[in-house]
Amino acid sequence: MLQKTKQERYYKFSKYLKLRFGQRVHKVSVDAGFSCPNRDGEISKTGCIYCDNLGFSFNSRVPSCPLQLQIEKGIDYGRKRFKAGKFIVYFQAYTNTYAKPDVLKEKYDIIKKFKDIVGIAIGTRPDCIDEEILALINSYTAEYEVWMEYGLQSIHPQTLEFINRGHTFEQFLEAIKATREKKDIKICVHIILGLPGETKQMVLETAKTLALLKVDGVKIHPLHIIKGTKLEEMFKQGLYKPLKFEEYLDLTIEFLEYLWPETVIQRITADCPREFLVEPLWMLEKNKVLEKIENTLGQRNTFQGKHYRNK
Repeated sequence: MLQKTKQERYYKFSKYLKLRFGQRVHKVSVDAGFSCPNRDGEISKTGCIYCDNLGFSFNSRVPSCPLQLQIEKGIDYGRKRFKAGKFIVYFQAYTNTYAKPDVLKEKYDIIKKFKDIVGIAIGTRPDCIDEEILALINSYTAEYEVWMEYGLQSIHPQTLEFINRGHTFEQFLEAIKATREKKDIKICVHIILGLPGETKQMVLETAKTLALLKVDGVKIHPLHIIKGTKLEEMFKQGLYKPLKFEEYLDLTIEFLEYLWPETVIQRITADCPREFLVEPLWMLEKNKVLEKIENTLGQRNTFQGKHYRNK
């Protein structure tokens, strides 16, 4: 893993990519048309209590846009908006290993049509991989940077059950072990702060566990309420209150303090269009959120890995 410089408070993905490729790299998110076993009836039909990809993924809001066209538009946007020269395609919406290997290969292979794509990231669930799928994904490591992004959210069984994740922490550990047998695949884990019933101690236990696992990357999200979800019903009934910004700020900083210092922080907040977002509205000011986290880390003279213990 490439190392961050000492003056940085946390290991930003943008810094990692710049060190890795020597230039600005932009991540292009796509919706490849996959479903999810937690929504189509294989596990359940309701999905996680907070889930609606219309709020998570831009391309899920664009009807029937071909995958290749999504990539073309994403690259064009990345060049103009961020002056990027290279790109990673992120298969984002729903569960992007939830199909037969030949279907997956057909979708993934589209990246080969673009000379400036240097990587592929695949968002999935820990209960939706097997040896054949991992072997397929591993085959791309010869030419591309490859990331598997596993949605975990919490290590706590009672939380996973309450939010209706439909998988266990043990299945997550099995997925990590199987993926690490393919030594060139990098692993990013998605975590949500502010889940119903979770105390600060529980959140920090999740951080400490990921630190012991020394995962390559982490995405940290605040739990947010999207219109039409089960979580919105809970909110309207007074059964759930989202984190205030100050609460999220403190939790995020403490979470970072317990992580392995070399874990790349791919995300530290979340995006959701105003038309879909119920609460918390502070999320809409993403740049201010990021700036405040950075400034507070400096004010407290703290940093990622400050309390990391390898045992």
